[in-house]
Amino acid sequence: MQTIVALQAVVTATPPFGGPSDAELDAIEAEMPLILAEVELLDAQIPLLDRPATALDERRIRRARHRVLAARRVLTNRATALPGGAA
Repeated sequence: MQTIVALQAVVTATPPFGGPSDAELDAIEAEMPLILAEVELLDAQIPLLDRPATALDERRIRRARHRVLAARRVLTNRATALPGGAA
């Protein structure tokens, strides 16, 4: 019978030092418009957890959803335009 303890060193190996790589930072930067759009959508939805939505709230959420979809479309189009297809 194998013990899990023997495999613990492999599972909990120390992460590489120095933070994220340049490629990881570039990927985060490329996704930043989507991240900001999703945060904006959450900012519009959170106040509505404990009160009914007004017409202004509905408009704000609709616009935020539109921004999220637009950012996703841009990222998808950028990924499919890369050589080799989607990343």
